[in-house]
Amino acid sequence: MSTKPHMIRKCLWPACLMGLLITGILSLDCNLLNRVTWQNLKLLSSMRNSFPKDCLRENKAFEMPQEILYSTQLLKRDIKEAFYEISLQAFNIFSQYTFQSTWKKKYLKRIQIGLDRQLQYLEQCLEEEEKENEDMKEMEEDESKYPGAMVSQLTNLELKRYFHRISSFLKDKKYSHCAWEIVRVEIRRCFYYFTALLRKK
Repeated sequence: MSTKPHMIRKCLWPACLMGLLITGILSLDCNLLNRVTWQNLKLLSSMRNSFPKDCLRENKAFEMPQEILYSTQLLKRDIKEAFYEISLQAFNIFSQYTFQSTWKKKYLKRIQIGLDRQLQYLEQCLEEEEKENEDMKEMEEDESKYPGAMVSQLTNLELKRYFHRISSFLKDKKYSHCAWEIVRVEIRRCFYYFTALLRKK
């Protein structure tokens, strides 16, 4: 009879260990997201040592949606979903292969790979949060209980318009060297703002 508690403890220990491992794995994607985002920010900075002086006169204001950055209604999940939209749009822009001799091929390949990884980690991080917060689904179904739901939809719409302005600018400038430099700096700024916003929430 005295061996039963001992046997139970022996059976429970692997289960507890597995639980700890799963928790560690689930939180890993969000931690890796922070790391790969900062790597991409550094890469966007290192693609050129300084902004070309001959491009200053062509600088363009793309009007990043300020209401997104300073909204008090956006939850951390909303921000991550918005950041996913930003990462996807940025990946599409840097995958156009219309760079001519603007940057070295190794930088382009690295930023494409980096943004792809950023998207993967964002997807996994959002899936992780969805599993951990099943109650959120009920809140999203009822906008009166979750006012951020409508804000989140508007956020994605505003972000798509913002990136449409960036794409149109590139096209209007015929994908010139200066146009790409201006877009690189703008996307880096956008990433920096959203990374800072995630840290605050």
